Amino acid sequence: MRRFTHFAALDWSGARGLRQRGIALAVASGGAAPALVRPGHVWSRGEILAWLEAAAAARADMLIGFDFSAAFAFADRGAYFPEWADSPTDLPALWGLVEALTADDPHYEVGGFVAHPEARRHFRHGRGDVGDLYAPGAGRLRVVEQHQRATKQAASVSNFNLVGAAQVGKASLAGMRLLHRLHGRISLWPLDPMPPSGPLLVEIYTSLAARAAGMAPGRSKIRDGSALDAALAALGSPPVGVAGPVIDHASDALLTAAWLRAIASDTAPWSPAPLTDALAMTESWTFGII
Repeated sequence: MRRFTHFAALDWSGARGLRQRGIALAVASGGAAPALVRPGHVWSRGEILAWLEAAAAARADMLIGFDFSAAFAFADRGAYFPEWADSPTDLPALWGLVEALTADDPHYEVGGFVAHPEARRHFRHGRGDVGDLYAPGAGRLRVVEQHQRATKQAASVSNFNLVGAAQVGKASLAGMRLLHRLHGRISLWPLDPMPPSGPLLVEIYTSLAARAAGMAPGRSKIRDGSALDAALAALGSPPVGVAGPVIDHASDALLTAAWLRAIASDTAPWSPAPLTDALAMTESWTFGII
């Protein structure tokens, strides 16, 4: 553990296109209210990468949470993609494979990966279009996702599901392209040792911040400024003071930045009992699931 001065939360998107209204970035610094980075701006994923690279270059004392999964399930089958000879054996190799198969896709899109004849066997692509190796029912889950379900800390869906509004597979694949570029430049917990200074990346769920602020499960979206300030107050944060409607992606980022600040000095989030060195290398972990 170490102390951080700045806390950033990135609400991510896996949608197609150069710019995404679903991307929002907020930072809580010191004891001040969290603030959006470039409020009103419609971000591209490349611009987010540039912002993160600048944080790395500046050695910013910042904990940065990203709202996508760093990996697919591995522990349950001993492989990300059973029966595929090229199935990687750790996180950096997984990110490298995703990047290699999406190199021709613009804007960090992932069509080249999910269309690959071996990869597509493992995913649910649409109604009636399910890969022959997609696990029946909800699909395969990482250990952290199984644990959070069992302990009722959060809901979860399989990253192998590419269908529906709640699917996270495409966003996670797009995020893996981002992590591939940042590997070796910004440390990722729990894969990498805790750096003595500079930024650190962690995987997050924005819904954990909402629950910590007293919001009911399944009702984590905030679209009103006064409701956002009330949730921030529950986390011990000053208000942002926005009157009227707010975009839920922005409120997710603002609330989660404040939540990271509130829990980062606790021991429990950094040492969840089920986390092992093997999981750190293959599946990663969601910060805040204990």
